[in-house]
Amino acid sequence: MRIATWNVNSIRSRIDRVTAWIERSDVDALALQETKCTEDQFPFEPLRELGYEVAHSGINQWNGVAIVSRVGLEDVATSFAEDQPHFGEPAILEPRSIGATCGGIRIWSLYVPNGRELENSHYTYKLDWFDKLTAAAKAWLAENPDAQIALTGDWNVAPEDDDVWDMAVFEGKTHVSEPERRAFRSVLDAGFTDVVRPHTPGPGVYTFWDYQRLRFPKRQGMRIDFVLASEALAKRVTGAHIDREERKGKGASDHAPVVVDLD
Repeated sequence: MRIATWNVNSIRSRIDRVTAWIERSDVDALALQETKCTEDQFPFEPLRELGYEVAHSGINQWNGVAIVSRVGLEDVATSFAEDQPHFGEPAILEPRSIGATCGGIRIWSLYVPNGRELENSHYTYKLDWFDKLTAAAKAWLAENPDAQIALTGDWNVAPEDDDVWDMAVFEGKTHVSEPERRAFRSVLDAGFTDVVRPHTPGPGVYTFWDYQRLRFPKRQGMRIDFVLASEALAKRVTGAHIDREERKGKGASDHAPVVVDLD
């Protein structure tokens, strides 16, 4: 079985690239982030024509998450906790999480809040979001230690110095602050493992390159997209890779797909 995660940065703008990649990669279940559309706007049909079921959560041109699967799509949930943090004025539950059981694996597509700036209320929201996710993750494994769970998506955290092209550039900014990194580690400590890093060691290995300042050709990126697996699922991993080639060419997302193979 092959699962993947990809921040597509607008599914409507990139549906042709997404369907072509799905066919080429032979993926069984794909978690998407930043779909940037409402339910009515989501291009379901091209994916269904390929034999995939789709679950999507989106309310406007921001955020949005989805799961695309050809191995079943059951028990869909659009929040991981009853007290999942809200944001905005008025505060709303942003479409940043969606979970479904695909081929016996509980897959979550997560788009963690960006944080914006260290003094911004969005940063506090981000840390609170992490706290609630960690609590939920702990509870799932406490209920069933053998649960096969994949927490996938754009985490908006570079957990190690090697995960950014130049730490000096990010000094005093989000994504690399110690509270954010500690929050990311808390998910690992809850019983999850980064199953991609052992197969794609750094430095210089990234999943995101800003569109500005020729970051991609200069290889100036960040590693912020991850698949964190429960112990039972991690034991099944046979390989993983970051499809950097998909970041190339006209109309590419600023993120690359992250792929995990299971026995």
